Amino acid sequence: MGSLTKDKFLFWLYTCFVLLILGFAIFAPWLAPYDPYDAVMRQSLQAPSDEHLFGTDKLGRDCLSRIIYGARTSLMMTLSLVAVITIVGTFIGVLAGYMGGKVDTVLMRIVDMMLAFPGIVLAIAIAGMLGGNIVNAILALAAVSWTKYARLGRSLTLKLRQRDFIAAAVTSGSRPLHILWRHILPNILPTIVVTAAMDIGTMIMELAGLSFLGFGAQPPTPEWGLMLNEGRQHIQTAPWLMLYPGAAILIVVTIFNLWGDSLRDIMDPQRAN
Repeated sequence: MGSLTKDKFLFWLYTCFVLLILGFAIFAPWLAPYDPYDAVMRQSLQAPSDEHLFGTDKLGRDCLSRIIYGARTSLMMTLSLVAVITIVGTFIGVLAGYMGGKVDTVLMRIVDMMLAFPGIVLAIAIAGMLGGNIVNAILALAAVSWTKYARLGRSLTLKLRQRDFIAAAVTSGSRPLHILWRHILPNILPTIVVTAAMDIGTMIMELAGLSFLGFGAQPPTPEWGLMLNEGRQHIQTAPWLMLYPGAAILIVVTIFNLWGDSLRDIMDPQRAN
């Protein structure tokens, strides 16, 4: 009982941190002290000071404002990506697991083919062909990340197919769509949601990586990976250009990973035993 109480406490603690991050993203226009796109060349590469707490970049833009707005860009990209791969992958996995036969064979061979390539390398290749922008970066990572959810959805569906309540639903004449919607999806949803929550931190890193390489967000968009790319040219003369965006990525990824772990702990039925 004590362990369960501790798990819930940690979950709500990390949830507060997650809500705080989301608050920064939502209320960025009111929290940012300057316009993140406002270039003032006479203030180029100013060190952190009372006027600019995180300093300025090579165009004289306030780094703190760009990091706050970067939370909005990075989280919008990440949540969109996680939603796409969760919905598409789960749908394909559930379909393969429930239908079986040739449908299962064909879909799983596609999954195996996608898994034969290193994910991030394939994503870079796809993003390079599509062109560098936010939408193409999301599509590139979605193309290589949905397979995890397809395998998970198929595995969970195969287990449920053997349960008596599914056999009873089939015997009573329920249609496959009704069985999938009313019986299978509600039972696999908790595991899928936990997996998606734990993937948020990973996707933030991968999207930032694509932006750092020039395949994601493009100037002048305030995005943490892009800010790292812009700051690496001045790493010796203006280290704050890489320090603060890097710290933002580290903190946000750590919080989302801890939140995902705590969510898994409280939703794991075996922890109550």
